[in-house]
Amino acid sequence: MTVLTTERLILRDWTDDPADLARIYDIYSRPEISRYLGVAPGLPMTNPAQAAERLRSWQERHAADGGRYGTWAIEVRETGQVVGTALLKPLPGRDAAVRTDDIEVGWHLHPDAWGHGYATEAARAAVAREFAAGTREIYAVVSSGNEPSMAVARRLGMTQVGQRSDWYGGELLETFVLRAPDA
Repeated sequence: MTVLTTERLILRDWTDDPADLARIYDIYSRPEISRYLGVAPGLPMTNPAQAAERLRSWQERHAADGGRYGTWAIEVRETGQVVGTALLKPLPGRDAAVRTDDIEVGWHLHPDAWGHGYATEAARAAVAREFAAGTREIYAVVSSGNEPSMAVARRLGMTQVGQRSDWYGGELLETFVLRAPDA
């Protein structure tokens, strides 16, 4: 199901289609991706079957969200190639299980898609939709050293507010915030 579209991209639900599962595995088996996803168990993936498990966990996480939040495939309109993942969701608290009221935007792109502005374009669309739904501020949390993701946050107009450990089991993360234009 298509969730959002931009000039170049379609953000849609990941599916259990073999091509989607293969791409999930290709992205999340890469150390250059998983090293920045600190508290995520099962990363990097070492077995293609883990892609189906990851998809199920995303579906379960967002089952009660009515489509408002999600972990979505980023597909290039022109080619149909899935280049990564965009996410919009309530941040998990210090216990890593209970959701907070803080909303996170995030992105994980395959290295072959780096440098094309896809992360910024996808995140900008997700943020705009969430602001239209009434959210007043949105966070991006980034592992220290992940300069490319910090650059995306800055391109979105987010303000770096230092390191915080409020979420993801208390992991210390570089924190960026963007307030709604009329806030």
